Amino acid sequence: MVIALLLAAAQPSAEALRLGNEIARHGTLAALLPLKEQQDTAELLAEDKTLSAAEQAKVRATVQRLYADAEKLLFSATGRAYAERLSLADLRTIAAFYRTAASKRFQAAVPTAIVATMKAVGEVDLKKDARVAICKETGKLCAE
Repeated sequence: MVIALLLAAAQPSAEALRLGNEIARHGTLAALLPLKEQQDTAELLAEDKTLSAAEQAKVRATVQRLYADAEKLLFSATGRAYAERLSLADLRTIAAFYRTAASKRFQAAVPTAIVATMKAVGEVDLKKDARVAICKETGKLCAE
């Protein structure tokens, strides 16, 4: 009985879930998914130069459908995670910010800012860099 009460108390309210989902749809993942969708589509189309225009359209539609399905799942899970970890007051404040004009401009800038960052910095593999440094300093973790 006590466990059931504790589990029930841990469940976020409908408002918290709604706000968490709204926030998730404005976060970094929401900014990155369209970029990844474009990249995946372009890479798939480049793999087979013999695709007809109709087949190319089918590839685009399939990728778009799969990403739309994945977005629902990812945003729902992220929204729930926010709702479980943030207070209702915090969720309301964050959601209110995301509704502002400044936030909309920020969100519009995020994808191009990320692309510009990746172009400026290049490939980053910190795990690989750490392995090299540890190997050099200790002689350990040298094998990949």
